[in-house]
Amino acid sequence: MNFGKLFLIPNQLGDFNYQNIIKSHISIINSINFFIFENEKPGRAFIKNISPEKKQSELKISLLNKHTSALELNEILNPCLNGFDIGLISDAGCPGIADPGAEAVKLAHNKGIKVIPLIGPSSILMALMSSGMNGQNFKFNGYLPIDVNKRKNMIKNLEKNSYTTTQIFMETPYRNGKLFSDLINTLKPTTQLCIARDITLNSEFIKTFTVKSWKLNKPELDKRPTIFLIQSI
Repeated sequence: MNFGKLFLIPNQLGDFNYQNIIKSHISIINSINFFIFENEKPGRAFIKNISPEKKQSELKISLLNKHTSALELNEILNPCLNGFDIGLISDAGCPGIADPGAEAVKLAHNKGIKVIPLIGPSSILMALMSSGMNGQNFKFNGYLPIDVNKRKNMIKNLEKNSYTTTQIFMETPYRNGKLFSDLINTLKPTTQLCIARDITLNSEFIKTFTVKSWKLNKPELDKRPTIFLIQSI
């Protein structure tokens, strides 16, 4: 029996409906009953939005997140081994990019299962695209340390490396304000800082200023998904 395929299906960012952008994905979603979600509620909501005619009762769902055990992970692609396609959908953006879905993709390669990435939004890449910063050399650093001293030390190290490589990172939304304060109080006044909030939403806010300018124009970031980018000049 031929193996099924693992389709990497990007989810929308926030509440923005980009159905017209991904019409080509609908036929793939309609042909699949096995899905891997990061969390069930946003995964089901995405499918209902994109393909409302698809019966939710027919979905066979596995979850892949920080609570997934090693045994569950090892068995998560069994439908593919039995000839069925699987759709991998994260809570937002592209599976495998700052996302636990990367573990399923790695497992697929190890098991000889074909991986097919579909087009969709990535807040990280969209933030870089719109920042005006170095797009030839860049690094995504994930979340910075929670400890204040460790975070400030890391910010200084990222700034040193940002002369040649754009440094990208994010924070849990409710801590965005604290991170912003640490950035403008730790970075040099001439360092470029890009704030990319609510990408693709009506409330989208993307601005690149020097740290000196940001001190005079504090943005509203609390509880909003935000990407931060820095580049020294």
